[in-house]
Amino acid sequence: MAAPVKVWLKSGREKSLLRKHPWVFSGAIERVEGAPGPGETVEIVNAAGAFLASAAYSPESQIRARVWTFATGEAVDAEFLRGRLVRAIDSRRKLGLLEPGTACRLVFAESDGLPGLIADRYPDYVVCQFLSAGAERWREEIAEILAELLAPRGIYERSESSARRKEGLPSRRGVLRGGEPPAEIEVRMGDADWLIDVANGQKTGAYLDQQRNRVRVAELARGAEAAGDHVTGR
Repeated sequence: MAAPVKVWLKSGREKSLLRKHPWVFSGAIERVEGAPGPGETVEIVNAAGAFLASAAYSPESQIRARVWTFATGEAVDAEFLRGRLVRAIDSRRKLGLLEPGTACRLVFAESDGLPGLIADRYPDYVVCQFLSAGAERWREEIAEILAELLAPRGIYERSESSARRKEGLPSRRGVLRGGEPPAEIEVRMGDADWLIDVANGQKTGAYLDQQRNRVRVAELARGAEAAGDHVTGR
């Protein structure tokens, strides 16, 4: 196996990585050995050559590298991805977020150690966004692992955003695994039933990271009346 490409940082520019910030901006880089392709795993080293992290390289983005792992010698491969996905799914299960008929954000990019990957689970479907060169590089492997771990009826892709364009990647939408999602998926969120269009709705369908906020607003608004007719602009 060939040695990984090294990305050398300018002196003093390793401070954010030492604090475990997962991004390396183009201005922090002194030089790159070779010509790594989009999504290729590279080693980030300081000005003295000491290892800092393994990251996905993105030649088109100002965020030139996104960290997969800060651990020395940890290979970034399909088994690595499986471990991160299992951990993310198990954490949601322990929080009671995978109950039948409900929806939740399964993978929240860097927060789950999977930079650029969003995965939302609706009752029988998973909707994914691959928003970085690294996530795009492992797209097929990630879809296969999600299909195995969750056995959904289908996995649908909504890789459409300005973040993806900044990575030099085209927009993509369509079925990744299984069947096409129905026009509306019924989901229980809080005390309400929602009908979600995951193929054509905003982003992955329903802003699942805002569920708690919706419940809180409903609690505060209970029994109130809208006063829109009395609002005037000044």
